[in-house]
Amino acid sequence: MNFLPAVHPTPTGLRMQATAWCFAFFEGKLVLAESAGDVVQPQVPELLEPLASTRHYLGLLDDADCWAFTLSALPTGFRAVPLRAAMMQFPEPLMSLAGRAAQVLEWDRAHRFCGVCATPTGLHAQDRARTCPACGHVAYPRISPAMMALVWRENGPEKELLLARSPHYAPGMFSALAGFVEPGESLEQCVVREVAEEVGVRVKNLRYFGSQSWPFPHSLMVAYTAEWVSGEIVPQESEIEAAGWFAIDALPGIPPRFSIAGHLIRDTVAALRDASL
Repeated sequence: MNFLPAVHPTPTGLRMQATAWCFAFFEGKLVLAESAGDVVQPQVPELLEPLASTRHYLGLLDDADCWAFTLSALPTGFRAVPLRAAMMQFPEPLMSLAGRAAQVLEWDRAHRFCGVCATPTGLHAQDRARTCPACGHVAYPRISPAMMALVWRENGPEKELLLARSPHYAPGMFSALAGFVEPGESLEQCVVREVAEEVGVRVKNLRYFGSQSWPFPHSLMVAYTAEWVSGEIVPQESEIEAAGWFAIDALPGIPPRFSIAGHLIRDTVAALRDASL
């Protein structure tokens, strides 16, 4: 499946295809056909469009249009599913599109009024943006960069990962450290700072792993591995519920592969086993 983003977010005169990929949301949840179970599938836009309080054109998936809708009511024959739970069931192209749709709709919801002068805004004529008719302020979709750091070390013959859990994690679940980038800060500086703040250790040899758009609500996760230098683990109160060193052959519960954390931890374990890290 190949996705081609829309050149223009609100193309004039665009007619909806008979069937299209419709990422519709009701009360913050993704709307799926009851007959489809947990699988998103092409829908008939005319069934959803009359209930749409907001709609945005996203682009083409192969040759099919992709739309994002906010619905004012849940149509008959459909159900609303939490986005995170739904995304775990989707193949990667549809997972990414569901996240894109959620972020576009959240941006649109949060920028109906100008953040400078509070005047109601309107859609930009060419770009995906909302503009203020009074002061001219333009609000583009917001992206919040956040780093993720998986710290590792050699402890005698053992290779270990530093994993932590926040209070909102599922019971028994541990993951890599993460935090938002501050103004004026590089991603690498953010890694060093966040690791020191959250668990009190120093790191070196940062290596870029990959990135993932994360629509909760509008983050861009940028993942690194980092080698431990010094320091004992001291969890940051209110942020970290528990943290510790885990041998790579005795890990606790970790995130699934639909998140970049799941890929980062599993791929790093493989690299440490074959000594390629």
